[in-house]
Amino acid sequence: MASPRKSIPQNFHDFLPVMAQKLGGEGLIEELCNGFNLLVDREKGVITFQSLKRNSALLGLNDLSDDDLRSMMREGDFDGDGALNQMEFCVLMFRLSPQLMEESEDLLEEALEEEFMEFC
Repeated sequence: MASPRKSIPQNFHDFLPVMAQKLGGEGLIEELCNGFNLLVDREKGVITFQSLKRNSALLGLNDLSDDDLRSMMREGDFDGDGALNQMEFCVLMFRLSPQLMEESEDLLEEALEEEFMEFC
């Protein structure tokens, strides 16, 4: 699978770290769920390419090409069904945020170091 940093469109603005800082963990997840609900195909209960294309302007993604949108769909579609369920969407949003991924990696490393020190 391609690195998420390579698939980020040139005009993508990463607001997730700012949202995480202002909203906290629970608030950020709630906002991601709201974003999913804006993009979802109501009949299928998942985000399809068509629903993403149709509703992407609501999230400021109207400048993305069809290829960019398809790339995002492929990047997040872990089960290979051609659509994004809510969990896949949330994971994709985190993966498309290089800064948030770095911060998450740092926090995980700190937690593992603390756990290791307690174990020894």
